[in-house]
Amino acid sequence: MRLSSLADYAVVMMAAAARHCGAGAGLDPATRKHVKMNATTLSAETGIPLPTAQKLVSRLSAAGLIESSRGTGGGIRLARPPAAISLADVIEAVEGPIAMTPCAEHGAHDCGLEDECRVRPHMNAVTGAVRGALAGVTLASLSGRAH
Repeated sequence: MRLSSLADYAVVMMAAAARHCGAGAGLDPATRKHVKMNATTLSAETGIPLPTAQKLVSRLSAAGLIESSRGTGGGIRLARPPAAISLADVIEAVEGPIAMTPCAEHGAHDCGLEDECRVRPHMNAVTGAVRGALAGVTLASLSGRAH
């Protein structure tokens, strides 16, 4: 199993956002307000191509992981503290539900072997373990922020 490039980029971008605009991070010393970043800034910092960063901002915003605003003073910020956003959240925002096989996906019934398959119950357990491992890693830990 391998993450798509888009999911990998989303994780990198969210970790950068957590360093700059997560809870307790990125305070402007003059105003004591949180600094908002934008796709251009995140693209420059992470090396992710700007069109890809813009696409990810849209997907991550739709998933409720970041909040974005346009115009003067606009930008993006995390919708929750970095400790409350997991790798599973980010990956699912980009790729959809984590499932090792199609039959492990809730409601999927597109396998011809499904009725007689003895492996299916085990794949659900494997999917749960993988998702649990990803859910146990937060943006706070990825960004080096304790909380």
